[in-house]
Amino acid sequence: MTAVSKFSKAVLACMFLVMASGQTIAAVDAGGVKYEDTMALGGKELVLNGAGVRNKFVVKVYAAGLYLAEAQSTVDGVLKVDGPRRMRLVMLRDISAEDLGSAFMVALSQNTSEQDMAKIVTHVSKYGEMFGQVSFLRRGDIIDTDWIPGVGNQCYVNGKKVGPNIPDPLFYNSVLRIWLGDKPVDPALKAKLLAPAKK
Repeated sequence: MTAVSKFSKAVLACMFLVMASGQTIAAVDAGGVKYEDTMALGGKELVLNGAGVRNKFVVKVYAAGLYLAEAQSTVDGVLKVDGPRRMRLVMLRDISAEDLGSAFMVALSQNTSEQDMAKIVTHVSKYGEMFGQVSFLRRGDIIDTDWIPGVGNQCYVNGKKVGPNIPDPLFYNSVLRIWLGDKPVDPALKAKLLAPAKK
């Protein structure tokens, strides 16, 4: 074996070890929506933690993809991880923003304790007002719900900011529990939003 081939094998071995030690999720197709494996937010590169489709009976409502600074396989890990976070929804059908907002509010209340709800009730009201700024959502519309340290929660519809910044991590985590709580809107989607457990 030549010195060059030995070196090449050593490089490949090192690359394999690096890839094996870190956890990355490849780009995912969710209901025809492609979620890239990485995304920039708040000056940081985020990785796709998982993605799937919100189904209601036989209807595909939206695709959802969760981006974090570091992949997490548990709900607790997602809620505690440092750095920016993004939940990206892509509509798979036309729906009124009022109907979607109402569904979110019901799920938020079902997954938030009375004690926590008392702390975030003002923020919840502001979050509800956000849906009043967008009358209708069409297939392909994108909703980003972001958390940026030092800035707070921000929401965007097709890249346009809607609603105020809400600088409360408890509120943002409460929103994430819509999909990741004990009573998620779609249990199958919840499982797909979590990264595979490290072996």
